[in-house]
Amino acid sequence: MRLSAPIYQLRRKAKLLSHEARIPLHEALERIAAQEGFAGWSMLAAQASAVAPAGKLFARLSPGDLVLVGARPGHGKTLMSLELAVEAMKLGKPAVFFTLEYSQRDVLDRLRAIGVEPAEFDDRFKFDNSDDISADYIVRKLAGAPRGALAVIDYLQLLDQKRENPELMQQVRTLQSFSRVRGLILVFISQIDRSYDTSTKPFPDLEDVRLPNPLDLTLFSKTCFLNNGEVQFRAAG
Repeated sequence: MRLSAPIYQLRRKAKLLSHEARIPLHEALERIAAQEGFAGWSMLAAQASAVAPAGKLFARLSPGDLVLVGARPGHGKTLMSLELAVEAMKLGKPAVFFTLEYSQRDVLDRLRAIGVEPAEFDDRFKFDNSDDISADYIVRKLAGAPRGALAVIDYLQLLDQKRENPELMQQVRTLQSFSRVRGLILVFISQIDRSYDTSTKPFPDLEDVRLPNPLDLTLFSKTCFLNNGEVQFRAAG
């Protein structure tokens, strides 16, 4: 059964319904699932997962990769990054979500929105929204992580928001070196500049990444750009 819209749009529709109808989000999700012809949201999410590109993308990642996931707001970059984390956990690898934007409840809700019950990966999924998040902080927290572990950094442009932190370029170089030595996969969620115009090109690219501070984007070994439910994945070189 084909969905009427990408799952991130259906979830956004459910969130709006929850607000307008003053009902819990889980009830709104069930209503949206029924409208799509499914017995429940979990079944809808499972259907979406079966055709989601995250599995194919993850299969092309290697230990030591720095991955840039970029999209304009509301186009699914957070869900894509979480789906990559889930793929790592399915293989028994731990995953960490570092964020300066979301609460733990927000992230757990998003996991449920893609059909994942957080308790299933309770021993492998870690959430961190410390105000101290920076490259040095991430290195300390991942010091004992095994090869193949995956970490999501939400988001790239906030790494150097504090003046006492090193410049963005230096932080990304630090994380690049660390990931290569330890064999980790680091996924950076990135903002896209407002000047990006869908009528000019179907996907944003490195030229559209919002950079308030200088950064050599060739430091990233893989890129994933999203727009309107479609995904464009590229490897460096």
